[in-house]
Amino acid sequence: MNPDAPALPALLLGLLLFLGLHSLRIFAPAWRDAQLARLGEARWKGLYSLAALAGFLLILWGYAQARLLYAPLWPAPAGLRHAVALLMLPAFWLMAAAYVPRNHLRARLQHPMTLSVKLWAFAHLLVNNSLPDLLLFGGFLAWSVLLFRSARRRAPSPSSPSSPSSPTSATPAGTLLTLGVGTAGYGFFAFWLHGAWLGVRPFGV
Repeated sequence: MNPDAPALPALLLGLLLFLGLHSLRIFAPAWRDAQLARLGEARWKGLYSLAALAGFLLILWGYAQARLLYAPLWPAPAGLRHAVALLMLPAFWLMAAAYVPRNHLRARLQHPMTLSVKLWAFAHLLVNNSLPDLLLFGGFLAWSVLLFRSARRRAPSPSSPSSPSSPTSATPAGTLLTLGVGTAGYGFFAFWLHGAWLGVRPFGV
């Protein structure tokens, strides 16, 4: 391990920036509202998006490099690898449910994206056990738990039939489309992107 390598600081900075920005509604709602009023919606969203993108890119680069520099802190059970790969399929379904309209997953769960992040982070912590892994997946797991609890307290379940999160607005077609989009995204990541980016192929092919 090279202690002077910038990868781990980049990962930490990216996590602080990305998760910090996405935690303003939890920890600093008054400050966020004040900045929104001062800057205007368009300017606030533009600056917010640029800062979040910078944090995300730092996370991508920092983790990809740092994971090569740090040894595992304890042995991971080899048999969990395929179980984790299978757990990621519902995580992709939940992520798709946040965007595809009129699906039953969103109608029932209300916050499928947050649940997707929680499942993704938990599953990866089962088999990834170096310091960068704990920072990345542990950070996102803690954030998703806090965000989900905050969102559940902030807004009751929608009851309007016209709401995309209302059970009465969900359709079988919307649910089938959600499952199809999620499965396609899962296949793309599992069989190509994950290996191309990190050199780790979940199914070894």
